[in-house]
Amino acid sequence: MSKSLLVTGGAGFIASNFIHYMMQRHPDYQIINIDKLTYAGSEANVQENTASSGNYQFIKGDIADEQLVNNIFTEYDIDGVIHFAAESHVDRSINDAKAFIESNVLGTIVLLQAARDTWEKTGELSTRRFHQISTDEVYGALDLETNEKFNEQTPYDPRNPYSASKAGADMLVKSFGQTYGMNVVTSSSSNNYGPRQHPEKLIPTIISNALQGKPIPLYGDGKNVRDWLYVEDHCRAIDLIFHEGKALEKYNIGGGNERTNNELTRIICDILDHLKPEQHSHKSLITYIGDRKGHDRRYAVDDSKIRNTLGWKPLTVFNNGLNKTVEWYVDQWEKAPL
Repeated sequence: MSKSLLVTGGAGFIASNFIHYMMQRHPDYQIINIDKLTYAGSEANVQENTASSGNYQFIKGDIADEQLVNNIFTEYDIDGVIHFAAESHVDRSINDAKAFIESNVLGTIVLLQAARDTWEKTGELSTRRFHQISTDEVYGALDLETNEKFNEQTPYDPRNPYSASKAGADMLVKSFGQTYGMNVVTSSSSNNYGPRQHPEKLIPTIISNALQGKPIPLYGDGKNVRDWLYVEDHCRAIDLIFHEGKALEKYNIGGGNERTNNELTRIICDILDHLKPEQHSHKSLITYIGDRKGHDRRYAVDDSKIRNTLGWKPLTVFNNGLNKTVEWYVDQWEKAPL
């Protein structure tokens, strides 16, 4: 059955990959992508496979613009919202938290109110769906010395302005489900990797600096641990949760690939040594710098709920996904050196 989906922040990393995935998986769906095109979004991320499609519409705009958002719901008869749009760079949130509140909290309430107002009028508040894309960072941090993981019942304990703004947005989404009977669902994933990620993020930074012969910066001792999820596996999970997840539920999505930043960087350097050999290994560029404020030591999620109830599991072997990722960035570099 054809649906009209509003994807917010669709020019960003995960959302642009999701749009490509959905257009292949559900070619009859109409995708409306709203993105403000800040530093983190690029329309080039979604041009491939969308330029010639009659089922894709791009709207440059701010999700906090009430009139624009209300007009979108009226014009396109939105069946569902997949809400990715967010300021997401932790360092930037530490330097200036205000933009994160404006986008992640105010933008979310504008979307929720527009969806509620529209769907209440048509009597479809409990059937049309609002899917909130959250992050594992809302849970806080885990100890390096334990095997503990975040589950869906873990209390929220955000440690920086970015994760606090996402936690606030999550609570607003849940409140609209509890208060108004709105059909909402939330998902949180571990760290994503893959093509189209903003250059400021860890993996693109490692690759771009290595290709330029610049120091590869690692915060602190490099022992911070993250669980890595290939972005296409995340897209499959979102598709599944949006269509089959239970209203008012939350689902954690993990990759099962915990690595320290030291380990991750060295693996990438090994791949680059093979793809772009130099006189010395790219590992010689690794440089330790002062630690970031509020730098959480470890994130990892227990994703047994989505595995057991919806039958999802990641399909991408970590080293294979990382090889594909590095090859993609090297190809971009060769087309247009940084």
